[in-house]
Parts: sequence; structure tokens; C-alpha cells
Amino acid sequence: MADQREETDRIVVGVDGSDSSKQALRWAVRQAELTRGVVEAVTAWDYPQFHGALGWLPPSSSDEAAVEGRAREELTTAVEETVGSQPPVEVRAEVRYGTPASVLLNASRGASLLVVGSRGLGGFAGLLLGSVAQHCVQHAACPVVVVRDGTQ
Repeated sequence: MADQREETDRIVVGVDGSDSSKQALRWAVRQAELTRGVVEAVTAWDYPQFHGALGWLPPSSSDEAAVEGRAREELTTAVEETVGSQPPVEVRAEVRYGTPASVLLNASRGASLLVVGSRGLGGFAGLLLGSVAQHCVQHAACPVVVVRDGTQ
């Protein structure tokens, strides 16, 4: 029965360090308090584009570890800055390889809710909804909450 509750009350939230994603994380933690759920803070990492004389060059394994490690550090920092080191609910930090939209959609399978900020670190400031949020709204298998940053 505990496994069923965990799947039912798991709230996935995309965190990229932007103000909008931190607001989404705060919202997800408050919701988890109400539902006695667990928050899974997820960030994505991908290979940076290396170009050489022969075109795209794959990074070395040490580059891969460095990129993933930096993503993990940034997620840990964002979670601690946003909800503190002792949040009122369990917050699991997950770093996964892939594009942000695909990582969030995969992570949200079986979740009760997917929470995203309206805009992340990329894109254009004038947009009301970023491409990752838009993709998640259109393709998620669970309900999606889009949280707008209070400064917008």
C-alpha cells in the first residue's frame, strides 16, 4: 500500500534555477504538505554542443561527468535556497540526462502532478509560456500546473 500512496502522491517539479522554477518548487512543496505527498525536484542535463573542424564532436567522459555534476550542484543549491535544508515534506532531487521537456515528461509518468514554471532560463522575456512548459502542458500524462513568477 505504501508504494501505491507514493505513486499517487508524487509531485514532480522542474527546477532549472530560474525564479519561475523556484516559485514552482515552493508551490509544489505547499501542495505536498496538503496531500501528504513527496516532491521530486527534477533537472535535466545535456551535452554542450562542441564543434570542431569535422563537425559535432562528442564530449569526453570527464566532460560528461563535469556537466552532470554541475547540474547536480545547481539543483541542490536551488532546492536549499528555495525550501531550506529541512523542508516540511520529503524533497527528492533528481538529475537526469536529456532535454528538459522529455526528462520532465518521463519523470512525471505515474505522478499525481507535474509542476513547472511559466518560463525557464532560456527563451524570450516577453513570452507568457516557455517552450518546456508548453510542451509539458500538451503532452503530460498527468495534470500540469504552470506557476508564474511573481515578478512577471
